[in-house]
Amino acid sequence: MIVVMKRGATPDQIAHMIRRIEEEGLRPVPLYGTERTVIAVIGDERGEHRQSLASGPGVEEIIPILAPYKVASLEAKPERTVVQVGPLRVGNSHLGIIAGPCSVESEAQTLATARAVKAAGAHALRGGAFKPRTSPYSFQGLKEKGLEILALAREETGLPIVTEVLTPSDVPLVAKYADVLQIGARNMQNYRLLEAAGETGKPILLKRGPAATLDELLLAAEYILNTGNYQVMLCERGIRTFEDHTRYTLSLSAVPALHERTHLPVVVDPSHGTGHTSLVARMAAAAVAAGADGLIIEVHPDPEHALSDGFQSLTFQQFEELMALCRRVAEAVGKTLEPATTPETSLVAQVA
Repeated sequence: MIVVMKRGATPDQIAHMIRRIEEEGLRPVPLYGTERTVIAVIGDERGEHRQSLASGPGVEEIIPILAPYKVASLEAKPERTVVQVGPLRVGNSHLGIIAGPCSVESEAQTLATARAVKAAGAHALRGGAFKPRTSPYSFQGLKEKGLEILALAREETGLPIVTEVLTPSDVPLVAKYADVLQIGARNMQNYRLLEAAGETGKPILLKRGPAATLDELLLAAEYILNTGNYQVMLCERGIRTFEDHTRYTLSLSAVPALHERTHLPVVVDPSHGTGHTSLVARMAAAAVAAGADGLIIEVHPDPEHALSDGFQSLTFQQFEELMALCRRVAEAVGKTLEPATTPETSLVAQVA
């Protein structure tokens, strides 16, 4: 259930209700909005709890949350969450662009890509240092050396780093370098990893598993939110179906469907969702038209010789063309695609 505080409820009244919820043996999760504060209540939701809390000072009403995901629910927080890390802003009307190579292969390759995607308007640099591969014989990434290269790229360009973490034991190392931790599709239901990543306090980009329902995705997000980390971005990256003309089936209907269920921002990955370079730009534009809050795009200086996923990576020129197309669509649907300028504030994630 959620405790909806009145407009103008004082900090003392909010603090009092948090203490009252704890006294009832429940866990309060305050969600501060621009107009009012609500407190999500986690635990046994018996009727006597609701009756007891309803009479508290500054309380407007008590509403049961019907969805199995409590903190992620739009019932708990009607206002859209905005996740911001440096120049990357994702959520509400803000369209954030994350771009870069599938894998960090070398310093020269990564720095060249970082410069190019920033010049084209990207707000963050993606790059895999630890790579989960279907075959154990495929390139597994440069690991810590790759993280060091990403840090160099951030130092030069000011772009925050988005990179994947594979295991709970890797979380401290990856969090040392990364600005945003990515949980890949294969790990969407690795609950110990979700908890460990959430406990860092870093923003999390959570990818939907290839066979996961939207409720399963939101319940996975709930594991992160349950740590007290509310800086979560959901990512639609395609699901497995009988169709084989694309690598996966990019379910763009998931974008408005998620917006009807959750306040969390939704990012779309048309690179993995299609698996074909020729389809990426149009599906990126379609994602923006569907209401996506962000895009994550694979870009490589020489896709033909990429060590992973070259068949779905864009060249620098192709990425420039994608950005031009998405700007036109964003303007038409009321999204803000801001210039990739680095604010004077440090690269510290914030949620509005």
